[in-house]
Amino acid sequence: MAQALLSIQIIPKINPGEEVIPYVDEAISIIKASGVPYRVGPLETTMEGELDQLLDIVKQMSAAMIERGSPSVMSQIKLVVDAKANASMSRLLQKYPDGQ
Repeated sequence: MAQALLSIQIIPKINPGEEVIPYVDEAISIIKASGVPYRVGPLETTMEGELDQLLDIVKQMSAAMIERGSPSVMSQIKLVVDAKANASMSRLLQKYPDGQ
């Protein structure tokens, strides 16, 4: 399959009195455990890899939110798929090494 970049903002519905941060931390830990390159941003996290693998990670993240107690999960996703394997965070960010 093609190389891809996938940015995700996961938004689990939480129960009254709960904080959302532990849910988000768990979602990011799933990305980290997958071994794909990723970058956490203030509003979303971007992953790099094969499309099927990235979509499987999204499925795992959603399942983990439900298992943790979220009655529903909404995710906003941005996706770039490149058959020539040109989709890479480092290539797109080479002009901005310091994130500026």
